[in-house]
Amino acid sequence: MTSHFEPGAMSLGDWRAIYRGAAPKLDAQHHPRIQASADAVARIVARGEPVYGINTGFGKLASVGIAAEDLVALQRNIVLSHCAGIGEPLSPVITRLMMALKIASLAQGFSGVRLETIQLLEAMLTHDIIPVVPSQGSVGASGDLAPLAHMTSVMIGVGEAFANNTRLPAVEALASAGLAPIELGPKEGLALLNGTQFSTACALAGLFEAEVLFRNALVSGALSTDAARGSDTPFDARIHQLRKHDGQMAVASALQSLMAGSAIRESHRLGDVRVQDPYCLRCQPQVMGAALDVLRQAAATLLTEANGVSDNPLIFPDEDLAMSGGNFHAAPVAFAADMIALAVCEIGSISERRIAMLVDPALSGVPAFLTPRPGLNSGFMIAQVTAAALVSENKQRAYPASVDSIPTSANQEDHVSMAAHGARRLVPMVDNAMAVIAIELLAAAQGCDFHAPLTSSDPLEAVRKRLRADVAHLDDDRYFHTDIEKALALVRSGAVVAAAAETGLPGI
Repeated sequence: MTSHFEPGAMSLGDWRAIYRGAAPKLDAQHHPRIQASADAVARIVARGEPVYGINTGFGKLASVGIAAEDLVALQRNIVLSHCAGIGEPLSPVITRLMMALKIASLAQGFSGVRLETIQLLEAMLTHDIIPVVPSQGSVGASGDLAPLAHMTSVMIGVGEAFANNTRLPAVEALASAGLAPIELGPKEGLALLNGTQFSTACALAGLFEAEVLFRNALVSGALSTDAARGSDTPFDARIHQLRKHDGQMAVASALQSLMAGSAIRESHRLGDVRVQDPYCLRCQPQVMGAALDVLRQAAATLLTEANGVSDNPLIFPDEDLAMSGGNFHAAPVAFAADMIALAVCEIGSISERRIAMLVDPALSGVPAFLTPRPGLNSGFMIAQVTAAALVSENKQRAYPASVDSIPTSANQEDHVSMAAHGARRLVPMVDNAMAVIAIELLAAAQGCDFHAPLTSSDPLEAVRKRLRADVAHLDDDRYFHTDIEKALALVRSGAVVAAAAETGLPGI
């Protein structure tokens, strides 16, 4: 599958498609601009004027001039010296997205990189040659230097790459696709290393997975409301129109649609002595709606970043001009990543409160710990503990990364963004929250079972049917881990949301 690929003018859907496996294909209309930028670098080199990163050292060594005969070695050296990352390799899926983001930045023609260099990156993506990129080592300025160096090293035949899911030396991986290493020209090594593509790729991956999480959480929240015989009155549109938050109104509408026609809801519409439900049910539109608004704001920032140019120095071909600035500073990405982390943490947190409510007979009105014979059986007791542990872990991870900085490069780079690990934590955080949602789905389905023969709404009954196809009702205690894993697989795959899709759940 080939993705629409228009550097500088991509939609969020275009980037999502690449993340989900589409291969970007650069149109030939971009070639002249790329060539003009490379030609400008050649003219700058010919003039012999000192220009940062082209014929000077890097970082604190910017004042050191480099002779013309050493310019090729200069670019190779920056790649090798900056391959200083550590830790587990970045997911190949996110690495692919990082490579596509780098192509999109370079292809706009302000980086001085030759067409053949960009085409090698493109060919690597086409043939699924994915560099092994250690996931730790970037502070988010001056760009994501170490991760992007590991990406670039494969292009010059150094390091390792995955080819056909096999980890190979770079030269062998390239050769398996009929490709060969290249020699980097002036400015190219720096252009490939400078930029926010690692941080942006990790943040976009977190955003796209958070969207899946969010939609599942709406379904589990609605099902929990029915399991606790909660009211849908707090989802009435008239309430939310008065406050005017878009996300809040969208969530309320979705929850009301999910519960429409529920016989369980109708059974206690009159004569219920309860006046109000706990916040974890009643305030879902306010909490989840706020999370949706935050995710949408983060999405707007990341889309702008993905479509921008974050190289340094920048080449302006029409003027034969190289200008140094700070577009590599990933502060926008760091703030966006922190916003996503907060939303993900909150989605899991309110879900865990609904689980805790359901296992408490004083609040839920169903047997203790959702088991027909409490005491002999523990039921969902420890499943709720697991959810609590995951939420606590996410709370610790949600501490803002953007408020931190530590000087690097002998104080030349004295204020950095910390966007890299701020973004890198997001997918693991979503994984935690998805497990919480999976536990909630199991608990809510079990709670609804106690209301038989009354049924929930058509969408929620479709969700229960899909869940019960893989996980049976819990009568007596059994090995619970398998149940959670099966429910989690349904959450991750989109099967839960698909079962309830007719309700038009809002997306980012």
